[in-house]
Amino acid sequence: MSFLSDFWRIARADRTGLAGAVVVGFYVLMAVFGPLVAHVSTVQDPMKAYLPPSWHHLLGTDSFGQDVMAQVIVGTRPIMEVGVLAASITVFVGVVVGLVSGYLAGTADTVIMRVTDVVLTVPGLPLILVISSVVRTSSPVVLALILSVTAWAGLARAVRSQALSLRTSDFIEAARLQGASLTNIVGRQLLPNVGPYVAINFLLAITGAMYAEVGLFLLGIAPVSGTNWGVMINTAMNQGALYTSKSMLYLFSPMAAIVILQVAFVYLTRVLDSLFNPRLRVQ
Repeated sequence: MSFLSDFWRIARADRTGLAGAVVVGFYVLMAVFGPLVAHVSTVQDPMKAYLPPSWHHLLGTDSFGQDVMAQVIVGTRPIMEVGVLAASITVFVGVVVGLVSGYLAGTADTVIMRVTDVVLTVPGLPLILVISSVVRTSSPVVLALILSVTAWAGLARAVRSQALSLRTSDFIEAARLQGASLTNIVGRQLLPNVGPYVAINFLLAITGAMYAEVGLFLLGIAPVSGTNWGVMINTAMNQGALYTSKSMLYLFSPMAAIVILQVAFVYLTRVLDSLFNPRLRVQ
């Protein structure tokens, strides 16, 4: 039975997991097609400022008379784009470092892990804030690199532990005796065995990166180059959302969007947990 068939069968047995998968899928579609169907007007109309929700503006308007729903939809792509990029970099570096360190063991493992330990002791959030303040960029790739600068270390340590337990396995010894290269052993022998753990951590890394990215825009550290949820929250705060009820919906709309997505990712990991560990499956 294929992976997708197993995934669908388990998701149907776990309604929260199915809900999470559906919501994440909806957000992905919104990120891909949202900017094509929603348009954030650049024209400011004070006469339409802070309109309440209606059929024309489902989430009302902001202080500039611009549709809040359109901003939430359009703002989905940049947040998810950076989240996926940062998670990809984090997982790639963490897995490569962990597998190579665990397989080589000995002196090489000691050196690599001491460097990893140093990275782990560096306060991640302050470092991200400092780098972002200096670089001042809204480039998705650069932001992803900044957000993953220390995030890989914890994963590397966990993967290294699994690699250490696998390096003396019969199939690894057989590959070594056949003259397999380090790349072959790490990529074809070790990686498939840590794949389930990596897949779950990839989803968790996406959620962490998105939260951090929203925080950078919320604090005004990352320069504004378009519409995204962090920019919306920052704008709402500057409009006095904490002191007046007029802009509260503009403040809570992007906050609700990211919270719903985060919860959906958590529920989706339940399905993956059950898929990779049959003992956790809902009977």
